[in-house]
Amino acid sequence: MRRSSNLMGKVDSISEGSPVVSEKSVPVAPPLPSPATTIYCQKGLVRNGSKLRGYSRVSTATKDLWERLFDEGYRADVTINNDDGGIIYAHASILGMASPVMKGMLKKLKGQGRQRSIAIRGVPHDAVRVFIRFLYSSCYEKEEMEEFVLHLLVLSHTFVVPQLKQECVRELEQGLLTIENVVDIFQLALLCDAPRLSFICHRMILRNFTAVSATEGWEAMKQSHPMLEKELLGSLIYEENMQKERIRKLNERKIYLQLYEAMEALVHICRDGCLTIGPHDKDFKANQAPCHYAACKGLEMLVRHFAGCKLRVPGGCVHCKRMWQLLELHSRLCTNSDVCRVPLCRNFKERTRRQSKKDEIKWRILVKKILRTKTIVGAPFFSWEIVSSSRKQSFLLLE
Repeated sequence: MRRSSNLMGKVDSISEGSPVVSEKSVPVAPPLPSPATTIYCQKGLVRNGSKLRGYSRVSTATKDLWERLFDEGYRADVTINNDDGGIIYAHASILGMASPVMKGMLKKLKGQGRQRSIAIRGVPHDAVRVFIRFLYSSCYEKEEMEEFVLHLLVLSHTFVVPQLKQECVRELEQGLLTIENVVDIFQLALLCDAPRLSFICHRMILRNFTAVSATEGWEAMKQSHPMLEKELLGSLIYEENMQKERIRKLNERKIYLQLYEAMEALVHICRDGCLTIGPHDKDFKANQAPCHYAACKGLEMLVRHFAGCKLRVPGGCVHCKRMWQLLELHSRLCTNSDVCRVPLCRNFKERTRRQSKKDEIKWRILVKKILRTKTIVGAPFFSWEIVSSSRKQSFLLLE
């Protein structure tokens, strides 16, 4: 107790003699050091029998250690030879874990002494060095990748290193693919089983066929792989036909939209009236708001012509024939002819019962395509009943 009281007295004396510290005089804490680690996803973690996606932190010092292990070749037990006479020293355990092909090659050489040798032919020494370095640390220099990307693509396929193959495809896709080399890379992608790269090359060839067919690569392909040239020409013809089909369907869709707008405008004119034309009980005013139906202007001229034409019978006048067709089309879309104010709507509905089967099928197909192009919801005299009936009719037509 005496010891604690002496300690408390010292503390009190220190606090009494110390200057008062204000909040403003407190120094700002230094920033936290930036993390010297990189995060990468690690797949295959399991908890309670189910797979999870975990995270692991690998320090940059560890990656530097892998780089030093490759550069210095400490206790290397494998030598890799190539055509240039260069030798690369590596470790069998790392090569075997990174590439199943190299693992099999090393197993065959297991009984041939402690120092084993592997030969990689047909590839420059520097490209082989970049490849082996990637097996150690999954790193590469951008300049080296751009220079040896095709060699690395072949090596990654030959020795089954999918991570390197993905990097090669990504680099080619992001700027290394040109009009001059696209044919050669396309053939290489087919040989190396790189479907994404072959698809990108194929699409580039079709989009720039005139320029690509004038390159030396295309001429060489014609001599070495005539069947591949034939397939590309067939793809080009197919693509052109598909483009024509898309344009035809787009034009058809525009026509069906115009017909729908004409049906809307016809109901609008006959029920509400539009500017200077409408039902007999419509009171037109000079300061009416502008009409928001785009088809009203053309339809108004057609209605006025139809009302005053002396050759109004079907087949007598081209414009009147068009008006008859619009009235009949409206009757097939209208769901309640009893309250409909469009002229001849009920008459056309009764007439459809006496039509031939061939004409009835044509009208049903037209109605189905209009309803598919523009779903009619909340229109004055159209409802979902006609949509469902048109679907039933389409099923009958397919049968």
